[in-house]
Amino acid sequence: MLTFNLSIPSQLMAALLPDLILMGGAMLLLLFAVWRRESLAHQRLVGLLSIALSVVTLVAVVVTMYRRGTAPPGPIAVDNFRWMMDVIILLGTIGALALGIDDNDRVGTTTAETHVLILLASSGMMLLAAARDLMIVFLGVELMSISVYALAGLNRRSVRAAEGALKYFLLGAFSTAFLLYGIALVYGATGATGLAEIASRIDANDLASSPILLIGIAMLLVGFGFKVSTVPFHMWAPDVYDGSPNPITAYMAATVKTAAFAAFLRVWLEAFPAEFGSWHRAVAGLAIATMVIGNAIGLQQRNLKRLLAYSSIAHAGFILVAIAAGTSQGASAMLFYLLAYTLATFGAFAVIIVLSRGDVAATTDDLSGLWSVRPWLAIAMTVFMLALMGFPVFGGAGFLAKWFVLKAAIQAPQPQIALAVVLVLTTVISAGYYLYVVMVMFMRPRSESASTPMETPAWTQFVMVSCATAILVLGVMPEYSVRFANVGLPRMAYRRPPGDASPPPPFETTRVR
Repeated sequence: MLTFNLSIPSQLMAALLPDLILMGGAMLLLLFAVWRRESLAHQRLVGLLSIALSVVTLVAVVVTMYRRGTAPPGPIAVDNFRWMMDVIILLGTIGALALGIDDNDRVGTTTAETHVLILLASSGMMLLAAARDLMIVFLGVELMSISVYALAGLNRRSVRAAEGALKYFLLGAFSTAFLLYGIALVYGATGATGLAEIASRIDANDLASSPILLIGIAMLLVGFGFKVSTVPFHMWAPDVYDGSPNPITAYMAATVKTAAFAAFLRVWLEAFPAEFGSWHRAVAGLAIATMVIGNAIGLQQRNLKRLLAYSSIAHAGFILVAIAAGTSQGASAMLFYLLAYTLATFGAFAVIIVLSRGDVAATTDDLSGLWSVRPWLAIAMTVFMLALMGFPVFGGAGFLAKWFVLKAAIQAPQPQIALAVVLVLTTVISAGYYLYVVMVMFMRPRSESASTPMETPAWTQFVMVSCATAILVLGVMPEYSVRFANVGLPRMAYRRPPGDASPPPPFETTRVR
């Protein structure tokens, strides 16, 4: 087992090696992307090189994880939770790059820098997954957000894209202001930005009821709420998802959400365990509102991208249930949920890319009778819809993901029965639009005016097949699913003040003495 001393620059760099590989490689690719004249061939080459770089980074993450590195509390985490989040982020990055290559060919986008922007955004996400200091959290959010703002407005000829990108930028900047003010107030109350040190000072100085600290936590909650699109901070999501290119929408709906939730959970469980009673009701309330409103509005959608946008909002509520549990079991359930959600989302958007015609958004009418013309495409979309719904067996990993979250909520030291009940009821509501998509593919006749879907491009087919296979394999072989979830148990740090013999906070943590 490796032990990193993060106070030594060389060892800090070694602990950040996968992140540095991605960042350094992205900068070199940026120079290469602008060196040659724009063309479809050049953007495809840069896309392929970006996929290769992401695979190299993924290998570095896996190797580092299996070397079982550890480190005392410091500015970054060296634990399995970080590495498993990096794996999910990089899988989403590879999926976005693969879909982007084919989608750029389809719409005639020759800008090779789009692939580099995805890499830069992913490097910010990996930094978020590693952050154990609020300043590192802010740097990761900014690196991720600035890149994604540009990606959302790639299609400069589309009014919808311009509207969505402007809304995303303005509301994103607004949410970042909340996040930064929250960090400032937490620092003002505790005199620290390190997560473990914040927890220690709250206990040592009896700051649990400090108004400045509580306002700071509330502002952090608002900032993270915008980033993960929880109700009532979800207003930007439907328009931004609808106006963005299909691969970027999948990337924002899954991978951006993964990184934001990784930071969200670590900040809440590492920095504010003593404030559980203060933030728990707010998080539980957000979870209930997000699950109910996201699924209720999703029932009315016929535009597939907007349907998946409200689906994404609803899933943010489901994931908040895992955070509200306040345990390491909840953290692992969240990790597996994000993996299953990422696979299902990228698979569904691969199908949407095949169905899309230019800048015209695909609707449920385009799916009518799909079984009769492209049966394998209909079967794949069925797997993805059932996975998002959490249907047993045929929904594969999607069912286990919700089961793990329910289990974490019920088995928490303070059982979250109300949240579990709402989760089950809203899952039933979600069947109204997930099963509707399946119904129109298999039970409605194909319209004579409907165009036959294009042949599935190679990289899009690769994403579709890989996602469907992974969902089904993880669903029918639950021992691998449990192993994946357990290997991601985070080493949540809670530092006791010297000589303190009070009972531990109501979560499972690894205590650093």
